[in-house]
Amino acid sequence: MTITKPYKTIIVDDHPIVSEGLQVVFSQSKEIEIVRSFKTGAALLEYGGLAKVDVILLDIFLPDANGIDLCLKIKKSFPKIVILAMSSQAERSIVLQMIKNGANGYLLKSASLEEFKNCIHKAVEGELAFSNEVRGIVQKTNIHDLKTVPRLTRREKEILLLLADGKSTQEISDTLFLSYLTVQTHRRNLLNKCQARNLAELLKFAKENAL
Repeated sequence: MTITKPYKTIIVDDHPIVSEGLQVVFSQSKEIEIVRSFKTGAALLEYGGLAKVDVILLDIFLPDANGIDLCLKIKKSFPKIVILAMSSQAERSIVLQMIKNGANGYLLKSASLEEFKNCIHKAVEGELAFSNEVRGIVQKTNIHDLKTVPRLTRREKEILLLLADGKSTQEISDTLFLSYLTVQTHRRNLLNKCQARNLAELLKFAKENAL
């Protein structure tokens, strides 16, 4: 899908000074159009026009929702929407978890208008976008590798935990009441998703990426 300007954008933030401020600064922009603003996650999910939205500026901490979980939920239903997380703080673990859950970038609310514009443009073009201060916080992580962290199914996570406990394929089969062949298939899928050649590499990758 090619996104054309102006980018139809939604703001989700319960602080009027933030949402109204962003609406004012973008009101003269020919590239970014603020189409709606919501104060809660529930209001966003109830909105019937998400399929026509290009970008969501999403607060991490909402009165009724965790932005990390909300991001994942939106991405499952509307994977092509660009989601940029916003927060007044940039804790490294939260930034990385947002990216793992599908966010296209992360900005501090104190970022300049130009930073917001640049991040939106970069994210729409397919890059991971961070405001300057956030980029400094996550610089120890290869941000280009973040997109390669796979999302595992509930069953795959169960099997991965049992593998980490040293369980054999047969033991996992007995524990989860699955056929031996089914467990083998899940193991193979885990290796493929994590681009691991063997169990040792799989477990190392899982530990490094908090899977």
